[in-house]
Amino acid sequence: MLFSSLVFLLLFLPLCLIIYHILPKKNLIYRNAFLLIVSLIFYAWGGTWYIFLMLSVIIVNYLGALWISIDIKNTDAPPKNEPVEENAAEPVNELEHEHKSQPKKYKLFLLLLTNICILFYFKYFNFFIEIIESVTSQNIDIFKVLLPIGISFYLFQAMSYAIDVYSGKVKVQKNFFKLALYISLFPALIAGPIIKYADLESQINNREHTARDFYYGVKRFIYGLAKKVLVANTLGEVADSVFLNHPSALGANIAWIGVIFYALQIYYDFSGYSCMAIGLSRMFGFKIKENFNRPYISTSITEFWKRWHISLTSWFREYVYYPLGGNREGAFRTYINIIIIFLISGLWHGANYTFVIWGGFYAFFLVIERLFLGKTFLKKPNLFNWLYSTIIVLIAWVLFRSPDIDYAINYIAAMFGYFGGVQSVDLFLTMNSILVLPFAVLFCGFIQEWTIKVFSLKPLEKIKSANWAVNLIFLIEALCLLVLFGLVLLMLANKTYNPFIYFQF
Repeated sequence: MLFSSLVFLLLFLPLCLIIYHILPKKNLIYRNAFLLIVSLIFYAWGGTWYIFLMLSVIIVNYLGALWISIDIKNTDAPPKNEPVEENAAEPVNELEHEHKSQPKKYKLFLLLLTNICILFYFKYFNFFIEIIESVTSQNIDIFKVLLPIGISFYLFQAMSYAIDVYSGKVKVQKNFFKLALYISLFPALIAGPIIKYADLESQINNREHTARDFYYGVKRFIYGLAKKVLVANTLGEVADSVFLNHPSALGANIAWIGVIFYALQIYYDFSGYSCMAIGLSRMFGFKIKENFNRPYISTSITEFWKRWHISLTSWFREYVYYPLGGNREGAFRTYINIIIIFLISGLWHGANYTFVIWGGFYAFFLVIERLFLGKTFLKKPNLFNWLYSTIIVLIAWVLFRSPDIDYAINYIAAMFGYFGGVQSVDLFLTMNSILVLPFAVLFCGFIQEWTIKVFSLKPLEKIKSANWAVNLIFLIEALCLLVLFGLVLLMLANKTYNPFIYFQF
């Protein structure tokens, strides 16, 4: 079920909100139980058998974390009947400590391996068979595995919980239903953001429900919905019409239009979904972290990846990059770790060579920036640095969007005039896309950046604190939200084009 579908907007969500807020607040037991049931129904909407897979993942990680926690207690607790002196400086027997902690490591390894095997089977089995076929030049007649929606997101959440229990960052959750709610919470279930258990643990047991938070949630949800339906869908139709052609049929101007429209589409599509997820969560009392921070104003690739898909980047940094050694073991090892992280990140996005190359492409420029560029012209943000960053990102989106490597290479060649195909923009642009494009460019970060600077000026401080100004801003904002929601409903009623790009991941 899509957040941007009429069924969700006019039936599912209103019923959920009404029933949820009618239920008693005491201990949140009833509200949590209702949210869990609703989340399972929401996920089962896309395919009944999916729910059994997700429940299996929840059970495996629930039992696995309990299993790990038993060993934590055995190794960390002081021996019985032996006094423990405060601030004791007695040396630790490293070999004995390592021997005691080995079972805990093996348990975590087995649990993570189980999760990875599940992910591999459902997401990469078909790709693996294709590789074998290309190597052996034989056709392997075998069934195709269907990819369950959102499996990469909720498996990563489950693994982060297990790792945090192992490292002692969070306590093991003994209540199965609370862990199930964390993994299956429907606002972030099928396309993120990836939420760490530590960020949600206390909110499952105790969270506030205020009118201010509810209004904020509604506001964020409608803004995200408008980004998706009014902007991403409109631009996406143009991008799709360009990428349906072979690159040899495209002139340079059309090729650039296609990738620029796609870059804006994927940003408004994914950031719109994240915005809706944050808004929905807030309506139910949960506060989750931002997933985007105006990435297209970046003046380096390093900065871009600090602003784009923040939850995934931080997940890889904390659970893969740091365990590999991070930047603590010398420059060469740091570069190797960066390459490993981005190759895995590329593979996470899809079972295709293009995604692996996409990850390696970014890794190359991140290493180059650490080696050379960061010490020279990237120190001070300027127009040249922004152009450099933007062009690299656009070329990377070609790799991301292309069905295969040959298409990507030819498309990049078309961008630089290699083929000299169709030049007429009238064949691709629509009146709606021409009207939406300026707003899409300005509001992908530039207007927000300017607004932040203007509203930080001292002469505006008195105006911002005045009651009349606050009330006026609230009234204008509420009217804008109503207009946006009305436009979204009209668009959804009249058009069937409504994909979510990140559902495939």
